Amino acid sequence: MGGLEGKVAVITGGASGIGAASVRLFAQNGGKVVVADIMEDQGQALANELGTDVVYKKTNVFFEEDIKAVVNEAFARFGKLDIMFNNAGVGGVTGPVDETNMEAFDITVGVLLKGVFMGMKHAALVMKPRRSGCIINTASIAGLQTGFGGHTYSACKAAVIHLTRSVAMELGEFGIRVNCICPGAIATPIFAKTFGAGHEDALKSVDGLKDIFAGVAALGRSGFPEDVAKAAFFLAGDDAQFISGEALKVDGGIGGRFLSDEDTKNKMAAALGIDPEFFGAL
Repeated sequence: MGGLEGKVAVITGGASGIGAASVRLFAQNGGKVVVADIMEDQGQALANELGTDVVYKKTNVFFEEDIKAVVNEAFARFGKLDIMFNNAGVGGVTGPVDETNMEAFDITVGVLLKGVFMGMKHAALVMKPRRSGCIINTASIAGLQTGFGGHTYSACKAAVIHLTRSVAMELGEFGIRVNCICPGAIATPIFAKTFGAGHEDALKSVDGLKDIFAGVAALGRSGFPEDVAKAAFFLAGDDAQFISGEALKVDGGIGGRFLSDEDTKNKMAAALGIDPEFFGAL
């Protein structure tokens, strides 16, 4: 695969999980990266670890001014923006539709859909004059079929997939490629955080999820953040220069039995320390 020498990327949600794995891979292959995340300690530590070609900028993708500021940071530090990876996410509001808290609904949509839209907006503003660029969005297999996430999460991810295709049609004439990745069965802390676990508890829960996800993927193993990072690296590079409007699944060939199987539900609940009945509301 081609490297990213001389290319500048902003990666939202870049302090942990898929984002951090992508930051490392991009930087190791010649890219200059702005880590955009609300987690200051983890984001700054990652930037310190990787050297002067990686910088951290505190960013909450719920707010447009933060997204505008992180794009400006890329220009201030590195002089341009080649790659915008809209990866920040949350598990968001869950539960039966008739019990959904609408304030939590608005926050979920604000991060998962509005945040992606605004990331694309501000990337387009600076990429169009240069007539080149690459936008990558993190969607999910939950946006492709039911049973893989809560109602609001699934709806937002479906919207991200279609938005990716729609914006790709608009920006193609400016030489800007727009794609999304649909991860599935990836062992990351976001699952545990959905249920209120703190950062350290979420990290501990990841080990329990690995065995569970290994049982539902056709390839017989859990997915890891690095698997998704490699897909993003490919889409960001010159080897993917004729790919746009694509929703790339990275799920190990996951089966439809994921949360429809009672044994899987019970094991998942045990790993996360929650009541198995929760999954009846997804």
